Amino acid sequence: MTDGEGTRRFIFPEWTNALRPWLAVAVLGLPVYLVVLVWLGGSPKTTDVGYAPRQPVPYSHALHVRELGLDCRYCHNTVEVAAKAAIPPTQTCMNCHARIRSESPKLLPVRESFATGMPVPWVRVHDLPDYVYFNHSAHVQRGVGCVECHGRVDTMDVVSQVAPLSMGWCLDCHRDPDPRLRPPDQATSMTWTPPGDPREVGRQLRLAGRIAPSTDCWTCHR
Repeated sequence: MTDGEGTRRFIFPEWTNALRPWLAVAVLGLPVYLVVLVWLGGSPKTTDVGYAPRQPVPYSHALHVRELGLDCRYCHNTVEVAAKAAIPPTQTCMNCHARIRSESPKLLPVRESFATGMPVPWVRVHDLPDYVYFNHSAHVQRGVGCVECHGRVDTMDVVSQVAPLSMGWCLDCHRDPDPRLRPPDQATSMTWTPPGDPREVGRQLRLAGRIAPSTDCWTCHR
């Protein structure tokens, strides 16, 4: 076989010439696509940081938590024992509002819900994707405070999302939990401060509680 015959054997057919512009687009466009993808993945529009939907009832956490002293668990009463922090049934609202501001127009949806048995259509603020598993009780029982994910809701008249709740954000905590830990009985406190260096206090709590957050995929994707 001559050199010429060997060369001709590896020549691409003519129809492949039409692919060259598309190949150039792919080579030049892929980096741009990746940059845009990463940028969008961290933008507030994607992570919903700052999302504060209007609710059917103007419930103020600042009033109920900070001024009246309600503990998170009064309304979200499954947070210590279940994966989900329960949305309170209307009966919980009526425990107080059957007597307090019982004729307020703002509370009409609550009274109608109580009379009909239909739940108040609250709008979810912190909404994880369906492919993500998150267990509230596992975190609360180990001393991860509500404020770590939800922020200082005791200062919010309208609850807004303050954390991205992204995979990277979650992994940052799982890889370095110490500065985010507190005694489990202080998990729902909005004002707790560590009695010393936060990292050292957290380290002691982690060792005492044998806390070892997993970073395996199956931990959150089941």
